Amino acid sequence: MRVLVIEDDRTMSGLLLKGLQEEHHVVSSALDGRAGLELAKSYQFDVIVLDWMLPGIDGLEVMRRLRTVGNASPILMLTARDAVFDIVKALDVGADDYLAKPFSFAEFLARLRALGRRQITTPRANRLEIADLILDPGTRQVFRGKHELRLTPTEYKLLEFLMRRTGSVASRRAIVEAVWGLEADVEENTLDAFVRLLRSKVDHGHKQRLIHTMRGFGYSLREEPKA
Repeated sequence: MRVLVIEDDRTMSGLLLKGLQEEHHVVSSALDGRAGLELAKSYQFDVIVLDWMLPGIDGLEVMRRLRTVGNASPILMLTARDAVFDIVKALDVGADDYLAKPFSFAEFLARLRALGRRQITTPRANRLEIADLILDPGTRQVFRGKHELRLTPTEYKLLEFLMRRTGSVASRRAIVEAVWGLEADVEENTLDAFVRLLRSKVDHGHKQRLIHTMRGFGYSLREEPKA
């Protein structure tokens, strides 16, 4: 499954990421509400693990904003607040499940699997399109015209991030944080190398280039104006 963990406690976040990766899940993470909200809007996740008490924007507000814009990803709320009133409030705002801290990792995984199974029966996100480039978050297939593009997981994450910002310029820092994570120490030439690889698959052999470089700032995905 593709899981987003929004948890400000670095120790807890690190343990969850390590455990989920050992279970072969694809994991993204954020350490505050604003960064988590941005990631949740940028990608289609099978499950979002969301802490209640977050800096910037708390978990309830993150969840409220996601539901307002139609994000239907299952949300597992984590919090030390275990009063019935708090549980009811979280569920009413949009949580699909609620797990009070401290908890066992085995129970955490079981609840995550249950939410993942629920997601299988719900509609997936609409596919993303620009010109003749199509990305389907549900099947994780990418087509340029009639040809399917074979992308690595990193290339896919990079392309999806850019496609969800079609027409806008994404800074290098924003791309690195979204694709590799907030704590990643990624060299600038690593990002450039992946963009070159992605460009060779998306734009090679096509008259219309879609991936554009904004020198000194970042990258964008857009159609070039017709002459």
